[in-house]
Amino acid sequence: MNHRLLNVVRLALGATLLLIVPSCRSTDTTPSEDPDKLTVAAVQGEIKLGMSSAAVVEVLGSPNILTTDEERREVWIYDKISTEKKTASRSSYGTLLILGGGSGSAESSTTQRTLTIIIKFDGDQRVRDFAYNYTQF
Repeated sequence: MNHRLLNVVRLALGATLLLIVPSCRSTDTTPSEDPDKLTVAAVQGEIKLGMSSAAVVEVLGSPNILTTDEERREVWIYDKISTEKKTASRSSYGTLLILGGGSGSAESSTTQRTLTIIIKFDGDQRVRDFAYNYTQF
């Protein structure tokens, strides 16, 4: 075999060995939950009977639904749904000169949360009652 060709093959083999990528694991978390003020803690800790509607907006922001009860008093409804998807993948790849191979796998899980808050106001736009429901599945 030609000495020059042998050196080229050795160099190619050495470079190929350096290009072999070891297995790696990465986790991708993609939350769709907004970083806003609407939380159970905000309702439990900051919403009080007698609060003004302006103070409620400062704590929770604007409601999704605005309606009235049988006596035409305002009722505010906050309805929040969030989905969080976690994906973990594992992949590896190896190559030798021109031939190559690869493998990969992925696991994913999805968590969904809902938060519904109902705030009832009196005739003076003060909180007269409130309730909330939180679910996670």
